[in-house]
Amino acid sequence: MLTGIDYFIVIAYILGILFLGYYFRKFVSSSEDYFLGGRSLPFWAIGMSIVVSDIGAMDFVGISGQAYRYGISVGNFDWIGSVPAMLLAAFIFIPYFWRGGMYTIPEYLGRRYNSGVRTIASLSWIIFFAFDLGVLFWASAVLLNALMGWPIWISIVITAGVVGLYTYFGGITAVVMTDVVQMVIMFVGGFTLVYLGFEAVGGWEGLVTKIQAKGPEFERHFDLIQPSDTPTPYPWSGILFGLTFVMANAYMIGNQAIVQRCLTAKSEWDAKASMIFASSLKLLIPVLVLFPGLMAIVLHPGLEDGDQALPMMIKSVLPSGLTGLMFSAFFAGLMSSVDSMLNSTATLFTKDIYEPYFRKGADDKHYLRVGKITTIVLLVIGVVTAPVSDMFPGIYVAVQTFLSYFQGPIFSILLLGIFWRRTTAMGGLAGLVSGIAVAVVLNTVEGIFTIEDPFLYVSWWSFVTGFLVTVIVSLFTKPFSRERLKGLVYKNR
Repeated sequence: MLTGIDYFIVIAYILGILFLGYYFRKFVSSSEDYFLGGRSLPFWAIGMSIVVSDIGAMDFVGISGQAYRYGISVGNFDWIGSVPAMLLAAFIFIPYFWRGGMYTIPEYLGRRYNSGVRTIASLSWIIFFAFDLGVLFWASAVLLNALMGWPIWISIVITAGVVGLYTYFGGITAVVMTDVVQMVIMFVGGFTLVYLGFEAVGGWEGLVTKIQAKGPEFERHFDLIQPSDTPTPYPWSGILFGLTFVMANAYMIGNQAIVQRCLTAKSEWDAKASMIFASSLKLLIPVLVLFPGLMAIVLHPGLEDGDQALPMMIKSVLPSGLTGLMFSAFFAGLMSSVDSMLNSTATLFTKDIYEPYFRKGADDKHYLRVGKITTIVLLVIGVVTAPVSDMFPGIYVAVQTFLSYFQGPIFSILLLGIFWRRTTAMGGLAGLVSGIAVAVVLNTVEGIFTIEDPFLYVSWWSFVTGFLVTVIVSLFTKPFSRERLKGLVYKNR
């Protein structure tokens, strides 16, 4: 349980973040300010925001839980699964999106293909973000319940209220600038927990020896590369094809919450530099999120739910004061993930759904109001969908499974759209729809895969389906003229 000094630190942090976020409301006078920060933000702030948004509460709780169950192989999602894709995004894809003055990734797909592709892609991300918000709220409830004994639903409602307030008023500028502070707190709190945890288990050698002595089921806990027949969700074949080739690139290149930050940059150079800077910080993330889960195997063996590993480590390892700091670090990660999804989803709905289909040509203030109202609605949806994550073996698996339904197909038409001028509107639409359909079948029909949670394989095969169908249909349909594709494809850059 938290002591008086812990409560003081937590309350001071929450009030400080609320004040900082609310302060930036005065910079929001248009929809561009609310969604893109007036395209005026520096690379270092954007880079820190990208990292802290990507490693929020889900990673602290979820990856620690996966490390508790399966070992360090989940670290591939940050090393192999982030850095190469972020560099690829920085040098090739981000310049197209920034130079085109776009608000969303589906907006690019609409220009490159047609409105049908734009709408399906946007709705896919909106539905995902709505469920992902629920997963994040559930992660916060897991920690608050373990540390403070608060009921699950009270924890969820408190979290939604705190984050929703400054996101509603300050838009993405408030999101990015509060993320800067939250990343510093996360790194300080996270590394403090890791340092004290190593002292408690006897250092690295003590950790390895004590875990491997627990039995044959822990022999591969320190193997970064797992065999293809592993019972874990992270076989080398899935990591190579599903993660490295598809999910990593799709996430860093086609994820609205990530790319939208780059679109707030004050120059194309800042847009590129923000992603490069973020990739260097990402190299440190597995240290923060993996080791607490491994240490919990030694200090708290036999946990029924691996997602309890991090909360139990905080309770047992950190003294008074530092417990409050770590709680603040966790809450920082949670808020940065939630605020980015709120703002990104509001952007997607307002620009890709509401403006073209419900109120085209309205004044800018109207779209600003719609964006803020959407933020409130999303908070409610996130609270309602929170229990969905309890249907999966860990919140991290829940999120990756959701992504596997559409990330592969969207990435396939993004890749072909930029690098192959011959890609047609009908090709892109057919590839996107067929890829999503294959993902639905692979995720719902039992017996296709031998592992319990095959989201890596689903991502790969849905990508391959989308890619091949797009190519085949494009070869039999009329391509766009070179003038029509100006600024949208690599050869016409």
